[in-house]
Amino acid sequence: MSVLTCQQLGYSHLQQLLERFGLSLTVVADNTPIPGSWFGEPEAGVIKTEVLVRGDTPVHSALHEACHVICMDAERRAVLHTDAGGDYDEENAVCYLQLLLADHITGLDRTRMMQDMDEWGYSFRLGSTRAWFEADAEDARDWLLHHKLIDSDLTPNWRLR
Repeated sequence: MSVLTCQQLGYSHLQQLLERFGLSLTVVADNTPIPGSWFGEPEAGVIKTEVLVRGDTPVHSALHEACHVICMDAERRAVLHTDAGGDYDEENAVCYLQLLLADHITGLDRTRMMQDMDEWGYSFRLGSTRAWFEADAEDARDWLLHHKLIDSDLTPNWRLR
């Protein structure tokens, strides 16, 4: 199985989700560098509240970078360019939130996001994204709850930190 790309999903589905947070999606031409990409192409880039992708950008990468923008404070977001930074707890919260948000994108769901994260090489102590999410991610969930990014029923609050 190959990971789902932004072009395969359809840009409008991802854009609709990002707009709920006041974020924008910019699609750059194939075979051109992606501005703001920390890991390099085909990984998504971030500049302030803009998520930048190409057709071959994995959806999990676009969603992961968007979740960094959502989870960081306004001060960091105001100068964000390429390196989202953040600490260990925020990184875990980003991974958790990207799984929750996958259920809110037409053509995607949490199960597919977990498969793509495993396929791409995300690593978790318990060996898989699903095992981490179901049995080892309380700290990530609590972080999101503390910052009021999700409700107790795990529903996103559609706001930036």
